[in-house]
Amino acid sequence: MRTIAIDAMGGENAPEAIIEAVLKAKGEMPDTKFLLFGDKEQLRKLISADQINDQLGVVSTTEIIEDEDEPVRAIRKKKDSSMVVAANYVKEGKADALLSLGNTGALLACGIFIIGRIKGIVRPGLMPTLPAQNSDDGFNMVDVGANAKSKPEYLLQWAQMASYYAEKIRGIENPRISLLNVGAESDKGDDVHQQAYQLLKDSSLNFQGNIEGNELLLGNADVVVTDGFTGNAVLKNIEGTSSVLLHLLKDSLLNGGVMTKLGALMVRGSLSSLRSKFDTAKYGGAVLLGVNAPVVKTHGRSDVRPIYYTLKQVDKMIKENLVEDFKDEFASK
Repeated sequence: MRTIAIDAMGGENAPEAIIEAVLKAKGEMPDTKFLLFGDKEQLRKLISADQINDQLGVVSTTEIIEDEDEPVRAIRKKKDSSMVVAANYVKEGKADALLSLGNTGALLACGIFIIGRIKGIVRPGLMPTLPAQNSDDGFNMVDVGANAKSKPEYLLQWAQMASYYAEKIRGIENPRISLLNVGAESDKGDDVHQQAYQLLKDSSLNFQGNIEGNELLLGNADVVVTDGFTGNAVLKNIEGTSSVLLHLLKDSLLNGGVMTKLGALMVRGSLSSLRSKFDTAKYGGAVLLGVNAPVVKTHGRSDVRPIYYTLKQVDKMIKENLVEDFKDEFASK
């Protein structure tokens, strides 16, 4: 039976939304065990005694890593926190994967320092799946913040892992790889990006060349590789812009008078289709590529639906032996 270790205390809607998502998912995933880590009293108030069985368990912990905690210090000081104990279960082989909605930096530290890097991987990278105009599957972008500084060889390894993920987990044959840069030409960007371009071009990946920021959401790439500093800034910009535009659209339709409301009714189907295409919940969480087990971060504001989809994402990663394949691939290099 596959086992997912879940930090039940992380995120704004914890533990209620996490437990509800687990109860929804477990009926569809009979070969998966869900281990919830957190305050036993809080968890047992939300889980009836008859729901605790071979498929659902609770591990009592006494501490919580807060969003404002310094990540590395937190995992060293709060050894009985829900996140750290869950990470140690994965390290010790008692669970196959780690899922959290909590402090992103602390989760990255748990993945790198507790669960550990895959032999041959120089730096793990954080990778979400983002929506795209011309694709129902969206695209992966890596790294989005696990590394403040990057080297060309890091970007090559992230691209290799992300390409394999896109193929095995998202079902994309021969994924198109692009390098985020300030221009389409091969000599654009700083030394890191120019050297990364050459490494990607010389690899066996389906490398399409550089992609500029204004093209990201068009769907012209299945995987976009970038340095962690730029990736994090771009990700926050996409999230912020999308939120503002949707808010402005909703406000205009609701407060624009009778004719505007009638027009909104007429295009309701198209608006629903637009909302569905840019629905990030269905993509699950961001994956920390390059560590010894699946480690996945879901947005701290997530409610039941994105958590549910992330559980399915994590389960598929375990089922497809994604990390074991990474280990085999990079151990030979």
